[in-house]
Amino acid sequence: MAGRRANGEGTIYQRSSDGRWEAAVYAPTTGGTQKRVHLYGKTRQEVHGKLVELKSKISKGEAVSERSWTLSQYLDYWLEQVVRPNRQPATYAQCETIVRLYLRPDLGSIRLHRLSTPTLQAYVNQLIADGHSVPKVQVVRKVLSSALTRALRDEVITRNVARLVEFPTYQAAQAQHWTSAEARRFLVAAKESRLYPAFVLIVLYGLRRGEVLGLRWQDVRLEANELHICQQVQRIRRALVVGQVKTRASNRVLPLLRLARKVLESHASESDGELLFTSRTGGPLEPKTFVKEFKRVCGRAGVTGIRVHDVRHTTATLLKDLGIPVRDTQLILGHARVSTTQEIYQHDDIGTRRLSLERIERLLTASEPEVEADGDRCRQNCRQTAVRRLLKTAANSGAGWGTLTPGLFHGKTVEATLLDRITSVKETMRVRLGRWILGCVAVSVAVNTDGMYEVDRTSRPADQRDTAWPTLG
Repeated sequence: MAGRRANGEGTIYQRSSDGRWEAAVYAPTTGGTQKRVHLYGKTRQEVHGKLVELKSKISKGEAVSERSWTLSQYLDYWLEQVVRPNRQPATYAQCETIVRLYLRPDLGSIRLHRLSTPTLQAYVNQLIADGHSVPKVQVVRKVLSSALTRALRDEVITRNVARLVEFPTYQAAQAQHWTSAEARRFLVAAKESRLYPAFVLIVLYGLRRGEVLGLRWQDVRLEANELHICQQVQRIRRALVVGQVKTRASNRVLPLLRLARKVLESHASESDGELLFTSRTGGPLEPKTFVKEFKRVCGRAGVTGIRVHDVRHTTATLLKDLGIPVRDTQLILGHARVSTTQEIYQHDDIGTRRLSLERIERLLTASEPEVEADGDRCRQNCRQTAVRRLLKTAANSGAGWGTLTPGLFHGKTVEATLLDRITSVKETMRVRLGRWILGCVAVSVAVNTDGMYEVDRTSRPADQRDTAWPTLG
């Protein structure tokens, strides 16, 4: 009896069929049952180490998978039970394509719990060596990582090896965008196109291609001057699908600008369907047809040939150049995160960099005298001198400039009453209000009496020329 193993201790033995060593132990599964787990190795020491590691995980409360999945089997489950019911149709189509063309043929036969970082790293390196671009391989890794993250939640595996794969250094090309002059030339050339209203909307609001094609007349609220973005048109496989917008942030309300209202009102007489922009037969407009017309107008306008999606980059950059806060731009474009707007969609060029650096130059050289031939600078200096003299007079007639409201409270003695403090605050506010009004009058006089100071000096007697300031009133 002393030689019997304890319950749950496991067993190690050598197989007679091939001479390999095998260990077996009962372990709890994610389904709440017990399962006999088998471990294999070339030596007894190797198997013993695996058994000790498994028992350590069991003692910490970790359970083993109830089913021994291959990667192919789990990807099929993930696509049908997780992606299809919870993601957009376009997302499902992309994931299914990646699984069918890349993951299942090359990695599908590997047991899920045996998928290792070295195996996946070698697979990624081979894809790049075969000529696939780094961004494309990153998409493959992203799809696999999403599936393995779900496997972690299902307690099928204990780590996501796809997150540990390294990629070569890659610098993504910056998206192209138009200048304001190019955007104007494009809209002028687009007036001859039947899709001119759609082109106006994508330039004004930075709408996505699917969003502008999915606009309905009921989304145009003329009485409220609002444009509601709530659906899109996409081609998925062999069908045109009208569905929800990309994200929750993409569902947004935009003000209906005068130019947009004008072109839509004129377009209303040419459209009789539910959608604003339809095909010749009245159905949803094919996205490729929209792109083809966009490129034709770009060629006629002589502007840089960019993608339709790059117009969003143009709108975002123009808003930045106008000084619009990035948070407002994010809401206009319908981005889920402000970092997407700021780091990806807003761009600069040598012109905007020059303007920014010239501001520093003016700041550093502001003390150097500037002489202008037309005398405007001299008149400006005279006005500034007049304003400074009047403000100095106002300061001498009132309370000191350094009086601070907090000092009225902290500088009082303990015996000071609340009424005394309120009275002091009111008195200081009255003095400052009077000084502010006098300053406004001084500025107004200085601006509206261009050259008066010089005229008075020459017209008064010589003994009065030192007090040449005109009297108010």
